[in-house]
Amino acid sequence: MKARIREATVVVIAVSTAVVLAACGAGDGNESDEESTPKIALLLPSATTDRWEAQDRPLLEKKIKELCDDCTVEHGNARNEAAIQQEQMNSMIAKGVDVIVLVAVDSRSIASAVRRAHEADVPVIAYDRLAGGPISGYVSFDGEEVGRLQAKALLTAMGDKAANGQIVMMNGDPSDPNAVSFKKGALSVLEGKVKIGKAYDTLHWRTETANMNMSGAISALGVRNIDGVYAANDGLAAGSISALRANKVHPLPPVTGQDAELGAVRRIVGGDQYMTVYKPFAPQASAGAAMAVAAARGESLDEVATGEVRTQDGRAVPTVLLTPVSVTVDNIEETLLKDGVYTIQQICTPQLAAACDRAGLT
Repeated sequence: MKARIREATVVVIAVSTAVVLAACGAGDGNESDEESTPKIALLLPSATTDRWEAQDRPLLEKKIKELCDDCTVEHGNARNEAAIQQEQMNSMIAKGVDVIVLVAVDSRSIASAVRRAHEADVPVIAYDRLAGGPISGYVSFDGEEVGRLQAKALLTAMGDKAANGQIVMMNGDPSDPNAVSFKKGALSVLEGKVKIGKAYDTLHWRTETANMNMSGAISALGVRNIDGVYAANDGLAAGSISALRANKVHPLPPVTGQDAELGAVRRIVGGDQYMTVYKPFAPQASAGAAMAVAAARGESLDEVATGEVRTQDGRAVPTVLLTPVSVTVDNIEETLLKDGVYTIQQICTPQLAAACDRAGLT
């Protein structure tokens, strides 16, 4: 019965998506593979956040191959466009993939595509971001803990200024359940400890939107009246710092971040950004790959999961939630360097030579 439903769904989707396969950039796989070869689709949200293509994709592909030598991986990048990701989902279903690993651009709007996948008997593993719809598994980090780590670090950096100072909150995309968790965790620490002068939600996590909003905050609050910036990820931190510099804010207030992007690590060494949250990519990719391979083989995800989360419709979904790590200039060596995420040569550009010496990164 499932096979007939899947075939019917695939026929409908194939008609509507045949023209867009190339435009979506979905698929690096071999079309001539035998039907018995497990096919895993990997759909990433954007290339503007470094981690997806530079870290997660190669790690996921490597681990999948280790676990399943005959598995093939189809890949698509939505370029931060929800409509493109919808088409990529459709095309992957039409191609007959066995499982989709999805990092949602928009967790709400993708729900209909997740539902179509479910109707076609294609499990969807939500990776990093909890997607809407009937997902089969979820791999991520404790989002509220991310927010708590950021907020605690910000208060530490502000020191005595926290009591009478004020901050700007540059939150993530409210359609992303992770962003909601980050914000909730951060507010649980910040409220009652520091005044929040301005707070913004940032659609699609766009760096340029953070830049614009920070410029607005400076105009509203004054150049000398921003004592800290809660930025939910490194892209928002970059946009905020750029606006602070453009408006001659000096010295820069402490700014948080997340994702341990190389640019952010360099900013931390150079003193422009105070911290980032490192979510170790390898364990997350390992768990995501294990779930994907199990699903592609029709095996239970409970063997991989370490717990479960409740979706908006109340379903319990097998889940792996990992522990995030706060990174400042003081522990780059024992975190990012120790794990092989970056080398000293990558971090310490010629312009940062003196700062790297002061940080002991030699």
